[in-house]
Amino acid sequence: MIGPIAGTGFHAIGGVAASTCYTPFEKTKKWSWISFWLVQAVFAWLLVPLILGILTVPDFFTILQNSPPEILLGAFLLGGLYGFGGMSFGVAITHIGYSLTYTISIGISAVLGTIIRLILDGQLLAYFSKPGGEIILVGMALSLVGVVLCGRAGFKKDKELGSATNFNMTTGLILTVIAGILSAVFNISLEFGQPIADMAAQKGAGVFEGNAKLIVSTSGCFVVNVIWFTVLGLKQNTFKEMGRNSGLGFKAMFKNYSLSGLAGTLWCFQFFFYGLGHVNMGDYQFISWVLHMSMLIFFSYVVGVFMKEWKGVSKSTYSVLIVALSLLFISFIIMTYGSVMG
Repeated sequence: MIGPIAGTGFHAIGGVAASTCYTPFEKTKKWSWISFWLVQAVFAWLLVPLILGILTVPDFFTILQNSPPEILLGAFLLGGLYGFGGMSFGVAITHIGYSLTYTISIGISAVLGTIIRLILDGQLLAYFSKPGGEIILVGMALSLVGVVLCGRAGFKKDKELGSATNFNMTTGLILTVIAGILSAVFNISLEFGQPIADMAAQKGAGVFEGNAKLIVSTSGCFVVNVIWFTVLGLKQNTFKEMGRNSGLGFKAMFKNYSLSGLAGTLWCFQFFFYGLGHVNMGDYQFISWVLHMSMLIFFSYVVGVFMKEWKGVSKSTYSVLIVALSLLFISFIIMTYGSVMG
């Protein structure tokens, strides 16, 4: 009984990390999104996953060396596909805003990342036929309703408060859908790398077994992003922002690097806690993705409220938001209960 409850708690912590990981950009000075993204990429998809693996997984490098080449390559390439999704997500924010991008893309990811995995395993009907399965299905359905209502609240908010001058719904929606689909691929990448985690478990990694496979998936994402944003940086001549000729003092420059590094660290820690939550969900580990993504949406809106992004909206819009967040919260309880029953 303790396992799923603890697992839900870990997913909640991961959701907080994920929902706040891009907020440090607002505090950087005289840096473009390209500079910020490159630094956070180094932390999110290379340094932090590597450090976590070394610190928590016995014989970490030996495990990677002895892992089946096809597993390493598959997880790496799938992680690379997610890299394009991450880029689309970042650009979509500039077109339709933080709330809508999170709601639509993560909502799509929550559904596809869970269902596709079950279909590939041939377990779609079998899992929901187990004890507690019908309860989890109700929780998942309620979660999706909450996601849709969050999106509705976001649309109403943007309509009432106005949008940035570069607001472009068509471009933003296209990028957001792409981001959502490719974000789901990251879950497939993590599942594909499970044999690596199993090897780590045999070595005594325990609840930290997921840190063995994480670096393989994130490294694919890292390579794609570094190549893409390096080309953009050269084309737009943004690299001068990051060096001595930036016009920024040492203190301001250090602050920019630190904030960008914090953003990347927060992004990675969402999957550190995702791994801890995943191993605690018992026979219903497949709900980890939809639970985690729903948590992410839930806390992204809570953060938005605390940051006063919703200040000035009408009572009807705020009511829709409160109902949506309440439904998401109830869905977490239902899915956790179903996991306990299972």
